[in-house]
Amino acid sequence: MQHQLKSLESKLSGELFFNDLVKAIYATDASVYRMLPLAVAIPKSEEDIKQLVLFAKTHKISLIPRTAGTSLAGQCVGSGIVVDVSRYFTNIIKVDKEAKTVVVQPGVVRDQLNNYLKSYGLFFGPNTSTSNRCMIGGMVGNNSSGTTSIQYGVTRDKVIQLKTVLSDGSDVTFGEISSEEFIEKTKLKSLEGKIYQTIYQELKQESVQKKIKKEFPKPEIHRRNTGYAVDELLKSDVFCGQDATFNMCKLLSGSEGTLAITTEITLQLDDLPPEHSIMVAAHFKTISECLKAVVPVMRHNLYTCEMMDKTILDCTKRNKTQQENRKFLVGDPEAILMCEVKSHNLDDAKKQSYELINTLEASGLSYANPVLIGEDINKANNLRSAGLGLLGNIIGDEKSAACIEDTAVTLPDLVNYISEFTSLMKGYNQKAIYYAHAGAGELHLRPVLNLKKKEGVALFRKITTDVAHLVKKYGGSFSGEHGDGIVRGAYIPLMIRDENYQLLKRIKNIFDPNTIFNPGKIVDAFPMDESLRYVPDREEPDIKTLFDFSESQGILREAEKCNGSGDCRKLPEFGGTMCPSYRATKDEKDTTRARANALREFLTNSEKANKFNHKELKEVFDLCLSCKACASECPSSVDVASLKAEFQYQYQKENGFKFKDKVFAKSTQLNKFLSRGPLINNFLTDNILISKVIKFSLGIHKQRSLPKVSRSFSFRDARRLTKNVNNPTKTVYLYVDEFINYLESEIALDCMILLEALNYKVIPVHHLESSRSYISKGFLEEAKVISKKNIAYFEGKISDETPLIGIEPSAILTFKDEYLKLVDDKTSAENIAKHTYLIEEFIQQEIEQGYITSDQFTSETKKIKFHGHCHQKALGNQLSSFSVLNLPKNYSVTIIPSGCCGMAGSFGYEKEHYDVSMQIGKQTLFPAVRKAPEYVVISANGTSCRHQIKDGTGKVAKHPITILKEALI
Repeated sequence: MQHQLKSLESKLSGELFFNDLVKAIYATDASVYRMLPLAVAIPKSEEDIKQLVLFAKTHKISLIPRTAGTSLAGQCVGSGIVVDVSRYFTNIIKVDKEAKTVVVQPGVVRDQLNNYLKSYGLFFGPNTSTSNRCMIGGMVGNNSSGTTSIQYGVTRDKVIQLKTVLSDGSDVTFGEISSEEFIEKTKLKSLEGKIYQTIYQELKQESVQKKIKKEFPKPEIHRRNTGYAVDELLKSDVFCGQDATFNMCKLLSGSEGTLAITTEITLQLDDLPPEHSIMVAAHFKTISECLKAVVPVMRHNLYTCEMMDKTILDCTKRNKTQQENRKFLVGDPEAILMCEVKSHNLDDAKKQSYELINTLEASGLSYANPVLIGEDINKANNLRSAGLGLLGNIIGDEKSAACIEDTAVTLPDLVNYISEFTSLMKGYNQKAIYYAHAGAGELHLRPVLNLKKKEGVALFRKITTDVAHLVKKYGGSFSGEHGDGIVRGAYIPLMIRDENYQLLKRIKNIFDPNTIFNPGKIVDAFPMDESLRYVPDREEPDIKTLFDFSESQGILREAEKCNGSGDCRKLPEFGGTMCPSYRATKDEKDTTRARANALREFLTNSEKANKFNHKELKEVFDLCLSCKACASECPSSVDVASLKAEFQYQYQKENGFKFKDKVFAKSTQLNKFLSRGPLINNFLTDNILISKVIKFSLGIHKQRSLPKVSRSFSFRDARRLTKNVNNPTKTVYLYVDEFINYLESEIALDCMILLEALNYKVIPVHHLESSRSYISKGFLEEAKVISKKNIAYFEGKISDETPLIGIEPSAILTFKDEYLKLVDDKTSAENIAKHTYLIEEFIQQEIEQGYITSDQFTSETKKIKFHGHCHQKALGNQLSSFSVLNLPKNYSVTIIPSGCCGMAGSFGYEKEHYDVSMQIGKQTLFPAVRKAPEYVVISANGTSCRHQIKDGTGKVAKHPITILKEALI
């Protein structure tokens, strides 16, 4: 087959991969399943897709369509060729403002589309919790709905036309047609004609229509994906329904790529929602009281009606990013119902919210009804959206399993259904998780199971089967929005009965007689308890690491925390930092998810004594910038920076260390030497010839400037007059790290002057390096020695009264992060970490306590744009820098909404990484700096960030402390 695949590769304008790494990355999605594909295709054109279809037909190989790859039911995995359209099929083709329609390719991201449509006053209504990376093609395949369905309907309601490639390679566009046009279609001598003929013959009989209407989910349930939507086709006048037209798109929406491959999608749009929103977050002491409130609150014109239970809320306690979003909580609710009203008039919105609260109070069901407006609504929604991923934070092998999380019933049935469901789950000693779309009668209910054990897998099937019968009892939909896929496909005969199921099989057969399109997902489904991520009752690999991963019960379980939700695929326009390399390359290989999945795959299945010793892992970690964004922005808090450092250490133990990596790791010794004569050394490195030799020998890109050294702080400090602070507010240890000490020691001096002027006694510590450069290059043994030395030095010195503060985020924050994984003396390390602050964090804390005031600074006017360091964003809070820079009363500060600058220490110097480094900078940071007028001061608190800004824009960025020191009266 390798020969045939190579032949196919030569015919594609896009890419075709069939190496072990890419196959491993695409073997999983966000479900519990794993299937190693034959290959992965990244088509660039419709002709590529036709080539793939013809190849699949000829060689009897399946095609598995995929966009963002976040399916929860296993739709995106298979043993054939995965067809990923997310990289090239990303064009918004045409907007018709009058008709309120848009034509897009399937790889367009939902929120990206809506950002584009804002200027037209339009938007695409259906939504998902993954809306900043989910793509329209996937939404059509799943018939997605999300939080807005009670107001705007589901994706199926919005699809007007689909341009497709059928199983014979033909181009066919399906759209709205009259009954006369339908009859004409049945006369076509083509596969398209056969499809219309079959649909007509199968559905025209009244007896067939009665069976469909009797056994399919109740029509009031607008969120449903149970099999193919033949009941929707019956609404056309072709089959004596009320609709004057017929549209095959009703059938293709929700078909999970099993009938055709879509290349263009025409969507019906809505006017932008009313601008004024008010949310009432009703708090309940029991799940039952919350659900009883759904029917009365839904009598109001709500735009969303979402539920979170205590399990979800408790998960957010451990996620740093979500702490700010939890502040609206009152007490410890068992459940919250988030009800949103909107209006073009604020007074009317307030009136609606008062009426809603009156309804809640009259019901006597809720105990608190806080009102949220503006940014507080976004915070609450962010908390809810993070819910599914946050469930991955459960430590150990027991995880919430996506199997019964998609059931939907009518609102009048909801309380009784959940009551029976709860009793059922208690029989299995399960405390279910209740989450999501209460106003639509759909709750994401999840059992917590250990699918690494046979008894867990048996329970997985048993619970799913019992719940399927319960859903059928209430005439509900077993799949409300996440699709049937592998996990629910086998239950379709139960849900719609066998005669209807056989009808679906015949429809699949006429569309796809050779079963090349995503087999095993709707009809003839794969077994739901096989092809799982983990082999049940396997012997767990014993993997020794130098980093301490005990908090996650080992490095393998740290990697296994990734559930595939794909937050690392969000684009720069949606904020955050994760994942810088993916944002530059748009390659799944460069996502946080891919790194975690690849590591899991090789650590689990490798036969080597050192399971890290795989060149595939070297490749997948290569573009990781160790920005640490995943540790906070990933809902499951997968710490890929630590995974990378451990991998580098283990891999290099087997394969040796490169010369350039040794130099970068030990750069402190070199910089220390050069700082003895900074003028002559900087003169020499500015010399074109010498610079060229240095760059060549160290693998530095020719366009990257070399760093300048400064006279060390140690030397400067010995020659300056230290101010004698009488009755100091506090004594602080100022950690002058190796970057500041030898490259920018003037900043350390600014810091000393500032703190002493503010009445703090400063004890500078400038003889200890942080080990950051060693960690970044995988020299963990050396890093462990340094960290042990540093903890021993500061033990007994650091406390609440004598905190440790640092200037360079990547250095000082090692005390709060990596040292806790490196040192054996955890007690001392944790105590020091608790009292360690970035300089801006310390000053912000002192401002809040009233020890530092704006009166101590200039009243001059100044505008500042600030870029925060990645480690500060991940492990601290860049708002502290914002607060510090705003301390002078007439300073106006803006935070640049940039992610990673792209430099990341040595990463941006290396010639193989330079282009990616600059591409990352060009996304948000460089344009924001370039657009700033000359009078605007650019500020960045990271050494690498300042270097990147200089190389990328030619502008000099100042450290916030320097700016503040210059502002002293």
